[in-house]
Amino acid sequence: MASMFPRLLLHRSGLVVALLGQSNGPTTALDRVGVKLPSPCPLRGLACSPGGRKKREGKRIAAPLISFQASASGLRQSLSSASRARVGICFDQHQKKKKQPPAKEEEEGVGGRGRVANAVPPMAAVTRWEGVDERLAKMVSKANLDQAPERRRVREAFKDVQLGIDHCLFKAQYSGVIMKESYEVNSRGLEIFSKSWLPEGSKTKALICFCHGYGDTCTFFFEGIAKKLASSGYGVFALDYPGFGLSEGLHGYIPSFDTLVNDVAEHFSKIKENSEYQGLPSFLFGQSMGGAVALKVHLKQPHVWDGAILVAPMCKMAEDVVPPWPVQQILICIAKILPKEKLVPQKDLAEMAFKDIKKRQQCSYNVIAYKDKPRLRTALELLRTTQEIERRLEEVSLPLIILHGEADIVTDPSVSKALYEKASSSDKKLCLYKDAYHSLLEGESDEMIFKVLNDIISWLDEHSVRRVPS
Repeated sequence: MASMFPRLLLHRSGLVVALLGQSNGPTTALDRVGVKLPSPCPLRGLACSPGGRKKREGKRIAAPLISFQASASGLRQSLSSASRARVGICFDQHQKKKKQPPAKEEEEGVGGRGRVANAVPPMAAVTRWEGVDERLAKMVSKANLDQAPERRRVREAFKDVQLGIDHCLFKAQYSGVIMKESYEVNSRGLEIFSKSWLPEGSKTKALICFCHGYGDTCTFFFEGIAKKLASSGYGVFALDYPGFGLSEGLHGYIPSFDTLVNDVAEHFSKIKENSEYQGLPSFLFGQSMGGAVALKVHLKQPHVWDGAILVAPMCKMAEDVVPPWPVQQILICIAKILPKEKLVPQKDLAEMAFKDIKKRQQCSYNVIAYKDKPRLRTALELLRTTQEIERRLEEVSLPLIILHGEADIVTDPSVSKALYEKASSSDKKLCLYKDAYHSLLEGESDEMIFKVLNDIISWLDEHSVRRVPS
């Protein structure tokens, strides 16, 4: 790695932050623009010698170089007024010497090593969807989905296209299902979107309250899953979390996972209090990040639920997804200044989660799902939550079925095994599926998808004995 001191690379078009420890004191690149990192901060302990290596206890260890990209406007909004003035004139001297042509999409990093993305994003490419006319495709591709009104407009224009794709969950025909969509303002003043699927003409066996994953909503693939469950006699209820899908909030932003869990618990509690559903068993159904939400709801309400269905639950992120320890420490420090910025590098989750290539490509039809880089605070909240759940596996006391693909590289199947072994519940079942990826209910072969669904329904049938009020 080339020798370099920490610096803040700020161009008129945007901001590129390159952080590296330095040998002459605790000052970092962020101090250069008047931003003081919090103390204590693990980043301050990284001291870099001119040779590009750090010394700790007499040992020479490679110092990390991490590059992030953010918007200049986002940083200016996050800093004090005094710092904003300095940001406006703080341009890296190396870059001022050599003016780059505006059309170039990449430029050399400091010292000529590596490349960082230009802060000017190219014009958004128009995504091509089979069977979608160019005008609609252009409108959807260019939409700014940061806020709920635009996400709702895009979904309304695209929903018929979604339901018509060639996927087994949408092609299956189920009769006698009543669907309802609604918006309700919660106790925090946020407008939350929810949807229900109820069996028509037959008694409801039990309530299923669904918690969706990070890159998902309750209005796409889950439509087919919910219809299958409702046609089997179950009342299914789901919501989009604040900041996800059609609910109010900054897209993909989780300032507090605990607050998100409180919102979910509040919403489902209101449903269960409905006199129409008194005496019915109720189950949590969580998928991926939703598995973590479901577990946290249970830990918050340990005696309220009759069971949980956990599909590839996010009890621990796989090593391929979690950034290295030095990167985590830097992210923690920057999060105090730029919590909403999309600074966290991420691999293609669809490629990692979906085994079937055609189904993987169909992910793009969920046009309001969050697909960008994780926002910094969101990423740290997810990491913190998985660490907490991993510590509290013994407290899980409700009946549960855990379903996980053995080839999952997004959430760690070994922790599902640990949950099965450590949970204090005496009624628990673990289903592992050989060679299956993360998205068991959406991204596998048709046969595997319906096998997993049937395993879930069989378990529900065994646990849905109607309670008789005393």
